[in-house]
Amino acid sequence: MIIDIHTHIFPPEVIQRRELFAKRDPSFNLIYGDPKARMVTFEGLVEEMNHAGVDRSVVCGFPWRSLDMCRQHNTYMMEAVRAHPERLVGLATVNPVAGKACDTELERCFEGGLKGVGEISADAQGFSLQDERTCGRLAHAVDEAGLFLLLHTNEDVGHSYPGKTPTTPASVYGFLEKFGEVNTVLAHWGGGLFFYELMPEVAKVSSCVYYDTAASPFLYNPKVYRIAADIVGPGRILFGTDYPLLRMQRHLGEIESSGLTADEKEAVLGRNALGLLGETY
Repeated sequence: MIIDIHTHIFPPEVIQRRELFAKRDPSFNLIYGDPKARMVTFEGLVEEMNHAGVDRSVVCGFPWRSLDMCRQHNTYMMEAVRAHPERLVGLATVNPVAGKACDTELERCFEGGLKGVGEISADAQGFSLQDERTCGRLAHAVDEAGLFLLLHTNEDVGHSYPGKTPTTPASVYGFLEKFGEVNTVLAHWGGGLFFYELMPEVAKVSSCVYYDTAASPFLYNPKVYRIAADIVGPGRILFGTDYPLLRMQRHLGEIESSGLTADEKEAVLGRNALGLLGETY
């Protein structure tokens, strides 16, 4: 089974009126203000999955700063999951700055069948990963529900690109020091945090961390798969594409030539994700 842990879908209204929403949210404008930036509905995602041979996808919305926009997107996520319950697993988007209103929205989403929270971006949404009142409150709510959190992370060196934020491995480490008991998926290889797990103190707080491979062909040499597996073990790496940023088949082809063994590929491509979702292989 192949599971893509990191994809994005958008309501038709957002796609059709992207200029309006770009004016409302600076981070959305940065990434999707360009008409060439691809967005898809859940129908478009399922078509891509069928083309690439992907069995299931975990779907994210967008880390809107406005909780009202989060609510609208979450309603669409629940619609997507109802339409394709065997193919799609939905995550909720919230902004923990909203406090009690965020708690209420999380309750609605979890009751509506969403299986976690993400993709959350501290910089885009205006909070600190170490703040107990915001991020801590969110992390505890996710942990109490027995679900998982998907955090946007990125490397702090190298080329610039839309969506590259000041979130560094150091700030993620600070989050893990405080809230490391929460099952957490760090997007985009955790900005390279896996390397620092060679340090005992980082490894100590990272036992509940998974690293997804989203956008890896844009960021790293394919050797990253073998290196990461040797450092943290293949059981904590999750296949993710960031579709529609990149086509699924491109990622799958890279994994085939990554140097992982057949069993390691099986783990990365689906077995690990099933475990995170509380399902058996």
